[in-house]
Amino acid sequence: YTRSSIARALATNRTMRIGALIDNPGYFGPSSTLRAIEVAAREYGYAVSSFSVGDGEDRRVDAGVMELITQGVDALCVIAPRASSLDLLRRQSIGVPTLVVKEEPDEEMHTASVDQRAGATAAVRHLIDLGHRSILHVAGPPDWFDAKARTEAWRAVLEEAGLPVAEPMIGDWSSDSGYAFGTSVELGDATAVFVANDQMALGLMHGLAERGIRVPDDVSVVGFDDVPDARHYLPPLTTVRQDFALLGRLVIGELLSAIEGGETEERELIQPELKLRASTAAPRS
Repeated sequence: YTRSSIARALATNRTMRIGALIDNPGYFGPSSTLRAIEVAAREYGYAVSSFSVGDGEDRRVDAGVMELITQGVDALCVIAPRASSLDLLRRQSIGVPTLVVKEEPDEEMHTASVDQRAGATAAVRHLIDLGHRSILHVAGPPDWFDAKARTEAWRAVLEEAGLPVAEPMIGDWSSDSGYAFGTSVELGDATAVFVANDQMALGLMHGLAERGIRVPDDVSVVGFDDVPDARHYLPPLTTVRQDFALLGRLVIGELLSAIEGGETEERELIQPELKLRASTAAPRS
């Protein structure tokens, strides 16, 4: 028996298609989320149509929503949203169930996410438990919800521990921005850095190495995402792993329930996992 998506679409008066509006699909987190949603959707006979928006392309949010809606999608998912793009989205009359992949609940839309604050909290507490008392942060762009959540958690853990909070360095998610910080940052008494994603962490370690600053002998580094290559960095990177496969299933489950008109399950954030590797160690006395 092979399920016919065409027959099911005719029987239910649905297109069996979900629209995905994705910010900056070239980055690991957004692209991994989209792939996971596509895999989960196929299990239920749904296809996914995607529309990409890049930096400085806020106007394309309106165009993307219009294109997806005109395809007759049964629901819409917004992946890796920025505050600016979400503001534009709120002004539109979408007319289908809409889910935003972000941590904070939303009065107007469904949400699903990995617990970003829990991941960042685990990373910073790991460094504190090792004995680090001055921990810098390389943040992602402040317009991104995930970057904001990770920065807020870093700050909260340090304040709770009574440790100093330096102004975070603002990157753009790329290894080039991490490298720029690595070649120029004044560490002072800092012995550790929490980096908002693995790509920036890679660049940071490269820049530090060029200056003769050793990881983790001189400074410990923690990333976020657990990209497939993170365990092969030199040294292998301690990082926070996000379960994108589980996130994809959660997104599709929420949307299908909304399409059916049923009540969604109680909101639940996916718990991340701290992967301990060789880029972190106790500070030298």
